[in-house]
Amino acid sequence: MFAYVGGYTTPDRDGRGNGINVYRVDEVSAGWTHLQRVGGLDNPALFTLNRDQTRLYSVHGGRNLISAFAIDRQTGSLTLLNQQDCQGSNPVDSALDPSERFLIVANYASGAVAVMPLAPDGRLQPVSQLVQLEGTPGPDPQEQSSSHPHAVVFDPTGQFVVVPDKGFDCTFFFRFQHGRLTPTQQSHIVSAASAAPRHAAFHPTLAVLYVNNELDSTVTVLDWTAGGATERQVISTLLAGYAARNTTAEIVASPCGRHLYVSNRGQDNIVQFVIARDSGLLTYAGNFPTGGAKPRFFTLGPRAKHLYVANQDSDEITVFHIDQASGSLIPTGVRVSVGSPSAISFVTPS
Repeated sequence: MFAYVGGYTTPDRDGRGNGINVYRVDEVSAGWTHLQRVGGLDNPALFTLNRDQTRLYSVHGGRNLISAFAIDRQTGSLTLLNQQDCQGSNPVDSALDPSERFLIVANYASGAVAVMPLAPDGRLQPVSQLVQLEGTPGPDPQEQSSSHPHAVVFDPTGQFVVVPDKGFDCTFFFRFQHGRLTPTQQSHIVSAASAAPRHAAFHPTLAVLYVNNELDSTVTVLDWTAGGATERQVISTLLAGYAARNTTAEIVASPCGRHLYVSNRGQDNIVQFVIARDSGLLTYAGNFPTGGAKPRFFTLGPRAKHLYVANQDSDEITVFHIDQASGSLIPTGVRVSVGSPSAISFVTPS
């Protein structure tokens, strides 16, 4: 398979990266072979792929741009299609609607969600809608001075969009229809003060939404209904007694629906939770050191046999085998050196 790795490149983001790097990954030997570097890009920080894996969209951390690339699935190479202003500051995440005619973007620093139409060839068009989020800042004066939407996630039906807002201590809910976002009847759900909702993941089969809270190192379990949610559980990602600073970063539910993983920055590990089969509630199962510093991002491989961690501050990707019975992580010893990684996406060759 091909791997696309992005990260931070500029001094204002403490970046040591050099653009988007493309690799060929041998899942048998676990070896990574470098194929291409796409330079001249500021902080390509997180990626979104279309369904047939022929287009890659990148947000640019600390900037106001989104980039669209064409993927050659025979060679893995990327070709820049165009860039477009997202009408906001520091875009941190994006998501394609089911029709793949629109890209939804979370503008972290300016507290807004943008809708960007796509041309038939995948090129980005100017923003068609900009939704300014409204609410009350949380109590942390440095991290919560204003709205900070940190993710955009479509629900399994593709009709609703979930936007965790780190600055407002709440998660917003929108209906997406005819290319426009409108608040649902519930509109949002409030978290604990200074929880700081960051990212979200849906259970693959249950009507359950998981939100990891960045500042208080917890996960909230929500029962999901069409455009609304009810809190069922809040569980810590930390072992009892841990007092040092820690923030959560990424959250992923396994395709089998039995395990949930969350990364801790501070403890620098991946936490595993076991998911109750009937309710979706969580039980802490263990944690696994990433072997690096500040695991900002991680993802599962296409067949969920491996977990890949982007250790931002130690400039490396570490790879774990996933035990299919227990869900536990086993270090493979594979370490890929790359500056300030924060994004990893995989494409299967055609």
